[in-house]
Amino acid sequence: MASSGKEIVKNFYTSDFYQDKEVLKEFLHPQVELSWYGTTGLKKLNLDEISAISHELAQSFESLRAEVENVISEKGKTAIQFTYHVRTIENPEEEMPLAHFMAIWEIKDDKLYRGVQISQIGEEMNEQAWL
Repeated sequence: MASSGKEIVKNFYTSDFYQDKEVLKEFLHPQVELSWYGTTGLKKLNLDEISAISHELAQSFESLRAEVENVISEKGKTAIQFTYHVRTIENPEEEMPLAHFMAIWEIKDDKLYRGVQISQIGEEMNEQAWL
């Protein structure tokens, strides 16, 4: 039985994809396309480029944890809002927010196929942001 878009997207971002290339293959379609709008501008990424970024994450951080705030699925698209928290190799005792993300994905063959992602440098979340 196929997983729902919500499960696929959430499970990808909360996985250890950055430490294991096999996890990337499990979640990402071979023809994956990700448009990522970040602080350095727009990056268009394919599977190899996403894999390279994942490798950099593994080299830079002791741990990477996604705190998921929302996952919404409608009309064949799944959106997720989350914050990555990291522990650096230099300071593994302290966890800090790395970045806040919003992403929308189209699923094909039960894998992430076409996505748009926006990120902003991390800071502590204001608990009253929705009030």
